[in-house]
Amino acid sequence: MTGADAPKGGVSAVVVSYHTGPVLADCIAALKRDGAVAEIVLVDNGNPAGAIESAVKEAGAPVRILSGHGNVGFAAGCNRGAAAATGDYLLILNPDAVITPGGVTRLLADCKNLERPWLMGALLVGPDGTEQQGSRRAELTPWRAIFEATYLARVAPGVFPPFNLHRAPRPDVPDETPTLSGACLFLPAADYRAIGGVDEGYFLHVEDIDFCKRFRDAGGRVWFNPAVAVTHVKSSSAAPRRDVEAHKTRGLIRYFNTHFERSWPAPARWVLARLLWLSYALKTAGRN
Repeated sequence: MTGADAPKGGVSAVVVSYHTGPVLADCIAALKRDGAVAEIVLVDNGNPAGAIESAVKEAGAPVRILSGHGNVGFAAGCNRGAAAATGDYLLILNPDAVITPGGVTRLLADCKNLERPWLMGALLVGPDGTEQQGSRRAELTPWRAIFEATYLARVAPGVFPPFNLHRAPRPDVPDETPTLSGACLFLPAADYRAIGGVDEGYFLHVEDIDFCKRFRDAGGRVWFNPAVAVTHVKSSSAAPRRDVEAHKTRGLIRYFNTHFERSWPAPARWVLARLLWLSYALKTAGRN
């Protein structure tokens, strides 16, 4: 990636949906009403009959639907959407995320003077308006993962550095943050493609953590924008919770094996993997 001049074209919003439910219509409607959105690329990884057609019926920005490929996972879905997008900017938005009115326009304006390559995220809030855990994050290291899993980061954040930063004082202006949530990622399309998009070795979860790290390692800067709120409903998909947590655990193990092969020897990473699977078992005990 190079610090080229900012691209001039419109925004392609990429939304990957798998049995998302009624909130998908709210997500698409909010994008359609934003003047900065030139097109919406909706990647249908699997939804009930008629759900997609119902979600896109409101007037506004045109919607292109990519379907027939089955559930290829979130990462691969993002790459399919990005490959089909024609805008100079990409907005990767979760199907259960509703961006505030004018939010895309504001993201575009706030990035106008940033030197490329840049990547920007928004303030993720729950339906109650409080900032969500994944909104802004530090760099994920094996130690931070252990501190989070054992709740040490919550009990004594001054001693055990946390990964999630939603409890830290929130900046008033865009601020550099190592890691963002994949629920909302905004960047020039050329910079997305320059690092090969999202790693499709991640099926669901952790791909955003990996993407932010690879983006920074390639010389990019990652920004958190507190002025743009995105209501993230979470858990709207019909996917079984045990499956979701299993994908997350596999993703974490892949991430650590990829990025910490030299600093954490194989025996240490093996122990970490066992701890992560133990955490998975405790989280999913009694769940479907």
